[in-house]
Amino acid sequence: MSENATTVTPGQVRGAASGTATFAILASLSTCHLLNDMNQSLLSALYPILKESYQLDFGQIGLITLAFQLTASMLQPVVGMVTDRHPQPFSLPVAMGSSLIGLLLLSVASSYAVILFAAALVGVGSSVFHPEASRVARMASGGRYGFAQSLFQVGGATGSAIGPLLAAFIVVPRGQPSIAWFSLAALLAILLLTNVSFWYSRHPTMAGQGARREAPRAHASLSRTRVTLAIAVLVVLLFSKNVYTASLSSYYTFYLIQKFHLSVQSAQIYLFIFLGALAAGTFAGGPIGDRFGAKPVIWFSILGAFPFALMLPYANLFWTAVLTVIIGLVLASAFSAILVYAQELLPGRVGLVAGMFFGFSFGLGALGAAALGQLADLVGMEKVYYYCSFLLMLGLFAAFLPNPGRR
Repeated sequence: MSENATTVTPGQVRGAASGTATFAILASLSTCHLLNDMNQSLLSALYPILKESYQLDFGQIGLITLAFQLTASMLQPVVGMVTDRHPQPFSLPVAMGSSLIGLLLLSVASSYAVILFAAALVGVGSSVFHPEASRVARMASGGRYGFAQSLFQVGGATGSAIGPLLAAFIVVPRGQPSIAWFSLAALLAILLLTNVSFWYSRHPTMAGQGARREAPRAHASLSRTRVTLAIAVLVVLLFSKNVYTASLSSYYTFYLIQKFHLSVQSAQIYLFIFLGALAAGTFAGGPIGDRFGAKPVIWFSILGAFPFALMLPYANLFWTAVLTVIIGLVLASAFSAILVYAQELLPGRVGLVAGMFFGFSFGLGALGAAALGQLADLVGMEKVYYYCSFLLMLGLFAAFLPNPGRR
């Protein structure tokens, strides 16, 4: 053997195999996040069909959203708190099973009460999936927490982006029964998550070692008061980000149709471009946070979008598209960084943090969309985007975020 030959030790082989296995777990979680959020988006696509078929008013449509949001948002912190103390590896496929039953019920529902129950079941599946899947993503990160969360998040953002397109081409023309076809996506997710659950059940965390390993690794040494203040600041930042994102996700097509007289189909394409930018920005935030720290990414992602948001109401169609892509890329990078930062503030409380911030994310987006709709009725859609841009000035509150410790 020559002197320059490289010897590969058994430990290196095991490490490479372990890295490949954990990346496969992350890829599975991201894929299931895509399938979960894609299926969630079908509920709102059904609203016009349900309204006409069952002679519902807007108040009853709002109750369907409420049934979904109550279970999808408010249960998540509770699930996270419980599973922090008592991990449940096989809750992931069970959660997706709840969504599967909800979708099948939606496809055959013949009464308003069944529709409400089905929407709540889809929400329950989401409320269990997000905190537990986020916990497993952190376990499989190999210390690259930002990358792991971003890979997980980009699946959800992609699912949210393609869901409306699939709904437009499948659900709207074929009607309520076509929802049943999407249960196949939930079934695929159950199979993938079952494999993830077996990996999760063999992880050292299940031997009671996870919490002890997590606390020293985070190097957190802040008082309870400073941690509480930091969490409050993160909620304010999440509020500014999610309400502005909701203004584009919910009303961007109406804005384009009203201001530039686009057709519905053309406006949907512009919306898809914006949602694609959100997906790309979601992935970029994590690796950048791993390199430079979560706090600088939070600063840049919210405050950095402000000048582009301020220009948006005055732009022509071309620059409107360009600006919304930039806004989507910059804003979307915030969530993974906020989640990783909060997990560093509260070591050993991964499920609680994930449940709380996913819940806030859903809830604030829904409340923001409802409030902005009322504001648009009063002042017009162009004014809404002008006023909303100043929400991003709340990014200045990032100055009050402490440094949880050395990375």
